Amino acid sequence: MKSEFSIPSLAARIATEADAYKLLEELRWPGGQPDSCPQCGAGGKFYFLAPKDGGEVRKTRTGQDTARRLWKCATCRKKISVLTGTVFHGSKIPIRTWLFVTLEVSASKNGVSAREIERKYALTPKTAWFMLHRLREAMKRDDGAPLLSGTLVADETWIGGDPGNQHARAKLALGPDRWTTRKTTVLSVIDKATGEARSAVVPNVRASTLRRAMERELEINLGASTLHTDSATYYQRIATTTKGHEFINHNAGEYVRGGISTNMAEGFFSQLKRSIDGTHHHVSKEHLPRYLAHFDFMYTTHELTDSERMRRVLGQVGGRRLTYRPLVNNR
Repeated sequence: MKSEFSIPSLAARIATEADAYKLLEELRWPGGQPDSCPQCGAGGKFYFLAPKDGGEVRKTRTGQDTARRLWKCATCRKKISVLTGTVFHGSKIPIRTWLFVTLEVSASKNGVSAREIERKYALTPKTAWFMLHRLREAMKRDDGAPLLSGTLVADETWIGGDPGNQHARAKLALGPDRWTTRKTTVLSVIDKATGEARSAVVPNVRASTLRRAMERELEINLGASTLHTDSATYYQRIATTTKGHEFINHNAGEYVRGGISTNMAEGFFSQLKRSIDGTHHHVSKEHLPRYLAHFDFMYTTHELTDSERMRRVLGQVGGRRLTYRPLVNNR
């Protein structure tokens, strides 16, 4: 049985930076050795380079001590480590800190704010913010994930402040549009059988827009799916291309009819909004998709233990390198 992690047990397990590297190798690679090369993609033989002679620390070419463990690919002859090509690539933050933060993020239902990570681990605000976005990148759904089908609950919500609460000067600058919502629209679909959640930011709630988001961004096989929604007309238009469609009428006070409801999506939105309001306070439209990926992941894996969720995050860090400049430039 795999060991369960808590902050005290993890601290005992990775007393040194060398221990942290070994644990990360164990969690990412079967047998603690590379299974494929992040540089050339080849599987095969890998040679352990350093630290040698049983030591835990080696000297870099600049004379600095490092516990980073190096391997060499027998195919492309390039040096690699457990960090190469991952969200940790190029990070100067100790791996011990990365593992602690990963456990905290994996265990926190309401998320963890960058300011909290900054205070706990003596980081700069920019570093803490960047770390959390890299972990959210690792939580994204795999590009090769199977299409979602079956009985699906679909609903939409709006994220952002009430335009009525804007400062009078801001309302005046908006002119006749001052009461038009500036909120961001989010569409979520949840598989009733598996509990998997998939969400996307959409520009509007037109039927054509939602259908396109379902098929492309959320990767749903509408022809093999039965949708459970509210009575909004745009869902009824989308339903012309689905296997089936059942809806409830909120305007008539109907919320559950047999096994038909949108309660799963509304519960997801409730958690999402509480977390944004209470933990993060504000999320920009540009970065909202990464927060959605985070809460999709947490909802989908809610039956796993914190340790299992942490292992899954670390199993998804490969091939998802995220650098700072594109992140802040919103590209």
